[in-house]
Amino acid sequence: MSALRSAALELRAAGRVAVRGGGGLRERLGAADERIVFVVGCPRSGTTFLARSLGSLPGFVDLGEVAPLKAAIPDLAGGEPVATAPRIRRILDRTRRYGLVGARRAVEQTPETVFVADAALRAFPEARVLHLVRDGRDVVCSLLERGWLNATRRGADDAGLAYGPSARFWVEPERRDEFPAVGDARRAAWAWRRYVTAGRGLGESALELRYERMAAEPDAVAADLAAHLDAPEAPLAEALRRAHGESVGRYATDLTPEQLADVESEAGETLQALGYR
Repeated sequence: MSALRSAALELRAAGRVAVRGGGGLRERLGAADERIVFVVGCPRSGTTFLARSLGSLPGFVDLGEVAPLKAAIPDLAGGEPVATAPRIRRILDRTRRYGLVGARRAVEQTPETVFVADAALRAFPEARVLHLVRDGRDVVCSLLERGWLNATRRGADDAGLAYGPSARFWVEPERRDEFPAVGDARRAAWAWRRYVTAGRGLGESALELRYERMAAEPDAVAADLAAHLDAPEAPLAEALRRAHGESVGRYATDLTPEQLADVESEAGETLQALGYR
């Protein structure tokens, strides 16, 4: 990625943050809070909802998906954390500075950050990582709807990363030729498995949350999160009560037997390890 494009993405990301509400002038111009919250997980697992819920709290702000970071991660993911941490630090410092985040506590929600979470924690030692997990079969349903990995999809996202069936940076090197050739459902399950495996590999560095519990027991999850983040519990519980539980288990009616077989073939062991059987 060129320096010019990177700068353009940084300015665009900062502009989006700057127009978000919350915080008075003093708070927006105060010293940066180093306790960034990184919300990670497979796309369509509820990461956007969780990040927005946290961003609605007093003293917090949701950065959204920081496009320049998302664009850089494919290159950063293969590097050593000690080498990649400074670049992550520069990108997020600029986003916070130009976006007038100030003393508000930033919530970063780029799902791909899960692949560089060790470096992100090195860049921000006081940060917290939240890994949100959702039943992979339901995630596949949602990914198929969005079409980001579908064989017929064209175009690119706001970070310039291509849609469609081409192999992403997170595909195992020895299987890159296989990725474009499989069905859409298997490709979506592949993505879920790789993101979830990366998140679980963080161990105690990340707090693992389940989307299904967040939808069924929002007050209990809010209590756990409030304690972990030193955040206000009551407004967090109110925000989490908006989680949609209707989509839990949708795979039973939305996926064909052939699609379910593809999901099981690609991610069955991970589903079983997580108790989704």
